[in-house]
Amino acid sequence: MSVFLLQAGSAAPDSVNAAVNAVAQADGGLSLIDLIFKGGWIMLPLFLLSFVSIYIIIERYITIRRAAGNPEAFMTGIRGLMVKGDLAGAKMLCAQNPSPLARMVEKGLRRIGLPLKEIETSVENVGKIEIARLEKNISILGIIAGIAPMLGFVGTIIGVIKIFYAINATGEFGIGQIAGGLYTKMVTSATGLIVGIIAHVGYHWLSILVERMVFRMENSAIEFMDILQDN
Repeated sequence: MSVFLLQAGSAAPDSVNAAVNAVAQADGGLSLIDLIFKGGWIMLPLFLLSFVSIYIIIERYITIRRAAGNPEAFMTGIRGLMVKGDLAGAKMLCAQNPSPLARMVEKGLRRIGLPLKEIETSVENVGKIEIARLEKNISILGIIAGIAPMLGFVGTIIGVIKIFYAINATGEFGIGQIAGGLYTKMVTSATGLIVGIIAHVGYHWLSILVERMVFRMENSAIEFMDILQDN
């Protein structure tokens, strides 16, 4: 019994040293690119989804910021021209302002002479079209937020399959048999979650920006109808 304990005690430091050396080699020789390649082919669609997410977030943000403009200054100019009875000047101001609000007001100006209810309906219809343009592709982010973690989970399943295949092929159960599968599991799961979080945050952030834009457009549309009623 004592001999067995001595042998186990002498073997333990060797195994610990081997594990420490393995970790040290991994820390020194494994780069981020190598780690990414450990994820396997499932990383390709994940990187594609991340590129699409980032592109949509940047493109939609720029579009919404440009569309926002300065509604207060614009409506002040429209009110001043309408009080003077300068419809041509008001239409010119709308043409010079490439914003959803300007297109809504321009539609209303072109309907002057019709009943106010019809003018209001025309302005609302243009507003719905402009809102749809602002929301373009934002729903794709919601889809990516759901798909990316699922793809990461597929990578996890592939990693488990690799582990059991290696164990079955070698008949042994050790770190050499499970390392490759663990890399695939962890790398794809982490990447899927990161891409999903980016898409999820981008979706809700852009939705908030659009909601603010819609609120401003509705207030300006009400102000425009008040101007028509006053005149």
